[in-house]
Amino acid sequence: MLIFNKKASDCSESEVTDKSVYLNRRQFMKTTGGIVLGAGAIGQVSAALQDGNPLSPPISLKPNFANIAETSFGKGDKISPYDVATSYNNFYEFGYGKSDPKEKSSQLQTTPWTITVEGEAGKTGVFDLEDIIKESMLEERIYRLRCVEAWSMVIPWVGVSLATVLKRFEPTSKAKYVYFETLYDPKQMPGQRGGGLDWPYREGLRIDEAMNPLALLAVGMYGSILPNQNGAPVRLVLPWKYGFKSIKSIVKIRFVEEMPKTTWSMLAPNEYGFYANVNPNVDHPRWSQKQERRLPGGVLFPNVIETKMFNGYEEEVGSLYAGMDLKRFY
Repeated sequence: MLIFNKKASDCSESEVTDKSVYLNRRQFMKTTGGIVLGAGAIGQVSAALQDGNPLSPPISLKPNFANIAETSFGKGDKISPYDVATSYNNFYEFGYGKSDPKEKSSQLQTTPWTITVEGEAGKTGVFDLEDIIKESMLEERIYRLRCVEAWSMVIPWVGVSLATVLKRFEPTSKAKYVYFETLYDPKQMPGQRGGGLDWPYREGLRIDEAMNPLALLAVGMYGSILPNQNGAPVRLVLPWKYGFKSIKSIVKIRFVEEMPKTTWSMLAPNEYGFYANVNPNVDHPRWSQKQERRLPGGVLFPNVIETKMFNGYEEEVGSLYAGMDLKRFY
């Protein structure tokens, strides 16, 4: 198990919502009852919450995993409410509104699910998800999620180290990059019926990035399986990169020698680079990246905080980019 020590820059341990609390409706209400949802763009979160207590998982939440190994990842961060994390999402396969994924993804069939593995590896083929990730392998990691749109959350993910999975396919010395692809099925994903993006959604990592201990292949959050709107049944979580790099509903993994084309870098290369590392020193052409809105925020006083280099994970990933001009390779 990979354990990282809490940094001095993290919040105090007392600010963390204990797992037994966020999975218990009544206790969670007592703990977080004073939190108020924000206005403006943050107010869309409130509008997206349709029923029940927005600060705790619904009673009808899908079954919890039986055994999840706890880690110290993110123990200094305050967890975002479940209903915020599942109601304010970017998943354009279901529409461009923040509430579209929750409202339009219920028909997505996530079982059975297979992933095709191709390219420069010793073991390739079509694999059942259950054969790739077994429940006995799961661990919980609390990670900060920073969107390129300058908002952020803190989410307790459930999954397995991406490196653990990729090594099982025995990538060769020619595997310099790893390519990922999202399901393409316009019948189930209504957002794919329109233009705007070149479907299917594509992402990629340099092989050393994919093998970094922080990279997670997630199948759950808040102790339960992933909701459809959050990328069920399996997605990447790369906490030092902007959220769009954490591709959802993965159906293909390919080991390649050349840098793969990715969806946003193809659509707008001047705005979205291949690396997409969180970097407050490189602004988006249309807005600053120096600050972010941590959701949820107050109605009158949104929770605006300073953005940290690599989203605060510089100690773990900074060496990956030693000597690189991160203003050029953004």
